[in-house]
Amino acid sequence: MSAPPTPVPSPSAYLDCAATTPMRPEAVEAMLPFLRDRFANPSGSHRFARDARRAVDEARDVVAEVVGCGPHEVVFTGCGTESDNAAVLGAVRRGSGVAVCSAIEHPAVSEPVALTGGRVVGVDRLGRVDLDELGATLAELRAGPGVAVVSVMAVNNEVGTINDLAAVSDVVHRLAPEALVHTDAVQAACWLDLREITPHVDLLSLSAHKFGGPKGVGVLVERGTPRVEPLIIGGGQERERRSGTHNTAGIAAAATALALVDAERDVDRVRIGALRDELVAGLRQRIDGLVETIPPAHKVAGSAHVCIPGVESEALLFLIDERGVSASAASACASGAMEPSHVLAALGIDRSLAAGALRLTLGHETTRAEVETAIEAIDAAVGQLRRHATGAAPGGAS
Repeated sequence: MSAPPTPVPSPSAYLDCAATTPMRPEAVEAMLPFLRDRFANPSGSHRFARDARRAVDEARDVVAEVVGCGPHEVVFTGCGTESDNAAVLGAVRRGSGVAVCSAIEHPAVSEPVALTGGRVVGVDRLGRVDLDELGATLAELRAGPGVAVVSVMAVNNEVGTINDLAAVSDVVHRLAPEALVHTDAVQAACWLDLREITPHVDLLSLSAHKFGGPKGVGVLVERGTPRVEPLIIGGGQERERRSGTHNTAGIAAAATALALVDAERDVDRVRIGALRDELVAGLRQRIDGLVETIPPAHKVAGSAHVCIPGVESEALLFLIDERGVSASAASACASGAMEPSHVLAALGIDRSLAAGALRLTLGHETTRAEVETAIEAIDAAVGQLRRHATGAAPGGAS
């Protein structure tokens, strides 16, 4: 019999909430009955199945209220990636024309767009889609092959930029009125009132584990008459828009977490925004040359993306992880060379500066103690890397 896995100690500072968030205790409690006694398949006809179905329907009502749509417009999926894929591929398969997206989309959107021969529109230095280029692209495509869907994310997952979806929708409706408007709102639920986004889009994607729910549950909001071809068929669930047995426990937990986020969003935005500002100010005070990638006015409260000259992200992440700080970077090691992320490249950030990108993302459970720990750890790690790069003897911090 194999030994149980060695437990990994909890981080002293978890600043990777854009990757995933800890589950809310209330969401965990919401799951438990459906993992124990209320385990029936919601598609059945007996009383136990009807009980499970009622739980799914109640969760759908909660999601619809928070998003600002009708319950019949909420489709439960397996994750945010599936929701994005379903929106882009489903729209192209049902409609006539190609997909268009911004240059800083998550691969869950950009890869389906590329797969179907779609077009990519640039962004400005703040990560906002270039509306003039979008308009020109749509005007060009109207002559052939047409536009099936335009996808622009509400909040960027790397740098936190907020896009003006009302303006995007206006351009699309004027120049390609046949096209659907989709937004990847996976990073938006914690920080933006979704009711203010939904009126401007036809399709909207969410992922439960980004707002305190469980992994393995996503949402695709499809407003009005269904106009996308389903990707998963054969079971008839979700009014034949997404077949497959419902994850009842996960769906109940996702709705619970989303309701909590909605109720606490205004307070969290103020508190977390202040902690984010303290984090960046503390790092800037200690680390020469540090650049905050996007100014606070243009991004969500939980995003503290920075670029640090003279270091490489991979080495920096290793050192701060040793000091108990969990974070991520916008760079990935490919073929032995550090390559800047497509987001930073689209922003026009210098390659050498982008090599030192650090994504620090805060959430509902982030504390001032974690921020202080992160400042100390990052400062020490940068100092160590810079001394090593210059061959200086060990000494003080940077």
